[in-house]
Amino acid sequence: MNFSKLNQFILDINSSSISEKRKETLNLLSHYIKNKINTNQDINLNFICTHNSRRSHLSQIWAQTMAAHFDVNNVYCYSGGTEATAMFPIVGDTLKKQGFYLDKLSNEKNPVYAIKYSNNNHPIICFSKKFDADFNPSSHFAAIMTCSHADENCPIIIGAEQRIPIRYDDPKTFDDSPLQLEKYKERSIQIATEMKYVFSNIK
Repeated sequence: MNFSKLNQFILDINSSSISEKRKETLNLLSHYIKNKINTNQDINLNFICTHNSRRSHLSQIWAQTMAAHFDVNNVYCYSGGTEATAMFPIVGDTLKKQGFYLDKLSNEKNPVYAIKYSNNNHPIICFSKKFDADFNPSSHFAAIMTCSHADENCPIIIGAEQRIPIRYDDPKTFDDSPLQLEKYKERSIQIATEMKYVFSNIK
């Protein structure tokens, strides 16, 4: 597999577009990761949104990809929702256009995808699940809340060491509109940019 398109996409991302106020929030995640590294612990990140269908998957995928890009080891990224639905197909289409390889491993209503971002790293396994599903860590993780609804309606995330609100606007708002593809691309770029900022500040 050739990941030159994805690698170039990452190199072209300019994190200087992030506001200082937004950086304050993102720095909370950077500090969490640094503290784990300094104490020789695994870094478990669970990105949580209501339906685990769009923003949480994009965040999981870009965080894992940026960790590898910046050689930050022992990072394990997950995603979950307050309910399980399915990863929205446009998310996969958007990622393929940006250079990822997707392998659909099952065809039920909630398909399982293996998402490759390099030839030598394990693929990211993506499917919709509740944030406390057995697939996800039950302790020693950071809960990153990617939408306001999940953040406001989950007062307690059991097992989370830290809760970090990194909220994104929902591209679902533009589903079935002429702007749909552009808005999914826009949201993916925003998340990629912010995860690049987070992991570029680790070392």
